[in-house]
Amino acid sequence: MVDTKKEQERDELHRAIWAIADELRGAVDGWDFKNYVLGTMFYRYISENLCNYINSGEADAGNIGFDFAKISDEDAEEAREGLVEEKGFFILPSELFCNVRADAANDENLNETLERVFRHIEESAQGSESESDFAGLFDDYDVNSNKLGATVAKRNEKLVKLLNGVGEMNLGDVKDHSIDAFGDAYEYLMTMYASNAGKSGGEFFTPADVSELLTRLGTVGKTEINKVYDPACGSGSLLLKAEKILGKDAIRNGFYGQEINITTYNLCRINMFLHDVGFDKFNIACEDTLLAPQHWDDEPFELIVSNPPYSIKWAGTDNPLLINDPRFSPAGVLAPKSKADMAFVMHSLSWLASNGTAAIVCFPGIMYRGGAEQKIRKYLVDNNYVDCIIQLPSNLFFGTSIATCIMVMKKNKTDNKTLFIDATSECVKVTNNNKLTPENIDRIVDVFAKREEVEHFAHLASYEEVSGNDYNLSVSTYVEAEDTREKIDIVKLNAEIKEIVAREQALRDEIDKIIAEIEV
Repeated sequence: MVDTKKEQERDELHRAIWAIADELRGAVDGWDFKNYVLGTMFYRYISENLCNYINSGEADAGNIGFDFAKISDEDAEEAREGLVEEKGFFILPSELFCNVRADAANDENLNETLERVFRHIEESAQGSESESDFAGLFDDYDVNSNKLGATVAKRNEKLVKLLNGVGEMNLGDVKDHSIDAFGDAYEYLMTMYASNAGKSGGEFFTPADVSELLTRLGTVGKTEINKVYDPACGSGSLLLKAEKILGKDAIRNGFYGQEINITTYNLCRINMFLHDVGFDKFNIACEDTLLAPQHWDDEPFELIVSNPPYSIKWAGTDNPLLINDPRFSPAGVLAPKSKADMAFVMHSLSWLASNGTAAIVCFPGIMYRGGAEQKIRKYLVDNNYVDCIIQLPSNLFFGTSIATCIMVMKKNKTDNKTLFIDATSECVKVTNNNKLTPENIDRIVDVFAKREEVEHFAHLASYEEVSGNDYNLSVSTYVEAEDTREKIDIVKLNAEIKEIVAREQALRDEIDKIIAEIEV
């Protein structure tokens, strides 16, 4: 049951956080400014997280009242090596968020101070297991950017406001949130920035309701999985849904993802930390997934969830090596150069575990277009990999109004049929967008799990039916839309018309009589 008081508190906290974030940006475009707010939140979080870890350890050892933030840098240095091994990073007491913030208003070199602190945090992980998780993490936090102000003094003024604004966000004590306040606030801010940025925001952010649906489709009947993977992971919100749905320890070997945009890649790593995912529990790479996949040594994955970019260009047949790539070669043909969608589908299928599920948001055109895409669909259907196709409502995503689909793939299907679900009406309107409610998600997942026929909603098509339709996988081909037009009783209508005609004749007779009298 939803705790309404807690939800109310959460909403109030969110509103307060957005008010602070919105006020801080001033004349800077919100989309450009997000890196500063989210980066400052991250700096606060890892500072408090480290302090709490050390202080709790000292308290357990009987050293009650110990406060890492108050000891000297020299004394703290002794613990550096052990902490990097355990936490993946180290911060000197003088460089903790609380201490830098306390001096910020009087520090005329605040920009240099922050630059040094961020460099030290990244350097603390060098040569350790966590190096790749911290390298370049603060690259998008440019303390000398003109976006913050035209002069150093103006920029520092803005940086002071940033530190105070984020410091005032009521995110509670790191050790006792009932909700994951930092991670939760980060997700909320990402949603707000993405919705206000339109297309540029929508490109890398999957709304929470769609993330929830994808993850639930991919985990039906499971209480735990080996690992979760997203080949176009954006800011990582979709990857993290698996933990929210299955529970903290249900993802045994962690979170894997690849992202081509370096800014978004940094946000994704920050997102992992803010959700308290240990540095040894995630592996996010920055590269082109289709041309340079970075997780060959980690596949196969039991859960793959993804919302890859729609119909982007890729090398395709221009690169002679790709047709021999084991991810793409089984279909005997490459996705068109102008539309890489099917390449993401084939890549995901290739890295899917034999007992796994892949749930991928797809551009609707790939379900019915001819040419290479039809040949790839034929390969998928002939080999019984397509488990279900779901038609979603329009306007679910930021920056695009198109009605997308979900393709669910499995390698261990128990039947040779494909389920088609028409979920175009499963939504509610919220301002300009549509949204999936928990009830909408439950209905879709329930019918998906039962693989049942529901008139005007779901159809379980045989292999012969799909192949007979030239491997067209559009939901509208298989699920007949309900006819909502009013049914008309012709006999009754005829009787009514006869009555109207008779009445009309009687009126005419009356009028003729009146006219005759007037003329006399």
